[in-house]
Amino acid sequence: MSNPSPARYHTTNWSSYNASLSKRGSLLIWVDEDITWRAPSPPPS
Repeated sequence: MSNPSPARYHTTNWSSYNASLSKRGSLLIWVDEDITWRAPSPPPS
């Protein structure tokens, strides 16, 4: 018995596909400079 061939997906809306590719790598993170992070102290041993 042979394995079934993998599914093939065809892109039909290239303008939308290309726009989504350029947006995919965009990640914007805002960090407020007034916020300080303090690590919790380790539990006593």
